[in-house]
Amino acid sequence: MTSSAFADVVEAYRIPAVIRLSSNLYALTYRLMKMVPARHILDSAAADGALGPGTTVVETTSGTFGLALAMQCALRGYPLVLVSDPVIDPRLYRQLTDLGAEVDIVAEPAATGGYQASRLTRVAEVRDRRPASFCPEQYDNPGNPASYAMVAELLADRLGQVDQLVGPVGSGGSMCGTAGALRSAFPQLRAVGVDTHRSVLFGQRDGHRALRGLGNSLYPGNLDHTRFDEVHWVDAADVYTATRGLHRRHALFMGPTSGASYLVGSWLAAQDPDAVTVVVLPDEGYRYADTVYDDTWLHANGFPLSEPTGPRTVDDPAWADRGWCRIDWGRRRLDDVVASPAALVGA
Repeated sequence: MTSSAFADVVEAYRIPAVIRLSSNLYALTYRLMKMVPARHILDSAAADGALGPGTTVVETTSGTFGLALAMQCALRGYPLVLVSDPVIDPRLYRQLTDLGAEVDIVAEPAATGGYQASRLTRVAEVRDRRPASFCPEQYDNPGNPASYAMVAELLADRLGQVDQLVGPVGSGGSMCGTAGALRSAFPQLRAVGVDTHRSVLFGQRDGHRALRGLGNSLYPGNLDHTRFDEVHWVDAADVYTATRGLHRRHALFMGPTSGASYLVGSWLAAQDPDAVTVVVLPDEGYRYADTVYDDTWLHANGFPLSEPTGPRTVDDPAWADRGWCRIDWGRRRLDDVVASPAALVGA
């Protein structure tokens, strides 16, 4: 058998599985979703000469995009500096450094834009000291959403029809890229974004967020609001319950961003049994074994496992102040929904 018959580690982590959860609900399940844009961006940079031998890759991340970069830089031989903040998961930190990455932790949030803004400032400082450097810029690089064309093709091939795509939104890349490409085959596709409270992405004021992996304190260039038909805001307690339910009911051991997607997608699938609904599950659950999967931790931190009853519908993002809420976004621009979006950042 030839070597081409085997998948390398990057492909093993990059290609998602499509798993049937019920008669009309499917899970797009990744081992490491951020491997999709990370590989595409690094390949493109190497092809156009922006990334050559000895070039240092520098990026801001507190999650799995950093892991995808660390895995690939270890395999390709590029030095890597990742700028993060104090909430980075200790297990992830150890994994990143064991792969050879230098992890630079910023100590304080910026007055406007929080830790995300202070991390971007540090990235610029690191690059000033390392002229031979490349920044993937996952939040603004159009290669991020473009990389998901492969995923859309896989879904269209496996299912033949997709009516609703549901997934968490952070950088905007995965949902905007997958939905945009899928609409070439299915123009009536409904794209449903999942955000969390005190994230500015869909018009709320910036603030502390218990959930990581979705939401943002700044507006990513890759977030195209006109891709979305509907937006849901979810809180930690409901998401942790859904994450555990996903494991118990379907034996899928996933993280809370996956739980957020499953919470919303399973509700939508039940509302329209004739619609083929796909939920994006970006992260596995191993980093959350001592938190989301630990009843003692949940109880101590005030997160009881109780089944949510469904979302509350609002007409204004400002009214989605607590609990599970939804809005009919209608593929509108942010300026068409929120009067002064800039005022929400760093508020």
